[in-house]
Amino acid sequence: MTQTAPIAPPDFNVVIVAQHGRLTYEALLFAASLRANSPDFMGELLIAEPQPGPLWPRNPRISDEAARDMLETLGARVIPFESKYFGADYPYGNKIEMLMALPRGKPFVFFDTDTLITGDLNTVPFDFERPSASLRREGSWPKPALYGPGYTGIWRSLYDKFGLDFESSLDLNQPDEYWKRYLYFNAGYFFHACPRHFGALFLDYALAIRDKPPQALCTQSLDPWLDQIALPLVIHDLGGGRDTLPPGLLDGDISCHYRHFPLLYARESDRVIAVLEEVAAPNKLKKILKAHNPIKRMVYQGRGAKVRALFDQAHLPPREQAIRNQIKANGFWMR
Repeated sequence: MTQTAPIAPPDFNVVIVAQHGRLTYEALLFAASLRANSPDFMGELLIAEPQPGPLWPRNPRISDEAARDMLETLGARVIPFESKYFGADYPYGNKIEMLMALPRGKPFVFFDTDTLITGDLNTVPFDFERPSASLRREGSWPKPALYGPGYTGIWRSLYDKFGLDFESSLDLNQPDEYWKRYLYFNAGYFFHACPRHFGALFLDYALAIRDKPPQALCTQSLDPWLDQIALPLVIHDLGGGRDTLPPGLLDGDISCHYRHFPLLYARESDRVIAVLEEVAAPNKLKKILKAHNPIKRMVYQGRGAKVRALFDQAHLPPREQAIRNQIKANGFWMR
């Protein structure tokens, strides 16, 4: 009887950005959840860390040395990068600029630091030649003005600016002038075959939009949306799209982009809360994580359970802002 050789797990890196403050402690939870729930992950966990420079008025590096040591204990490798274009004025630009410091030609998956890994990453069928990003988003950009242009005019102007085919980006199952018809992602995760290739295009598009936006964007805010404006253009240009991953895996069974701890307790599954509390439980992590007040209050002192009791998870408000407002009205909002 012929035996089939076992299939080797996919070889790719995972990268997050960490720096002084909140992102340090979120990075610890991310790293701990990755090791706990994806123990056979064969790639590297890379921690991209911005370095001091003229675009940072204070040192952005991880300042908690115990946290830095713990990240290395959890198997992470810190990758320094220089901020040449964004820095403190637009910290979301970190996820753009850090890509040029990653190993060339090695497939990668980027996650926002405020994410937990809740399942086995090796089971996600990434097609790294067809990039994609998170579809867990609301219609946050653009906000068409009363007298136009509308969604079509705004998005078409961007595709035209970069010589891209606008029509092929549309979801024709959605009605005209409804935001879901247009390619739009949350930048909470994205992936591709080469970080340098992806990063160079991402940077070129973001800077071109920031420095010389099309006339159709004259009434639109670019901050904090710039990364999410450029991202779909990059993905479309590289042959990706909204349907290159099966639904329900990332931002589903395998990962959770919780964004803020009060939101996590308010709306995420029991599984996500269990993962958070299990990976935060060891004393060696607890001693470090308690330095971050939202984790201390929400996880260790039980405030998260009080937030959860405010909501019926089967009938949550459809808009995130309504959830935030209810948390704030009860005095439990923290970031």
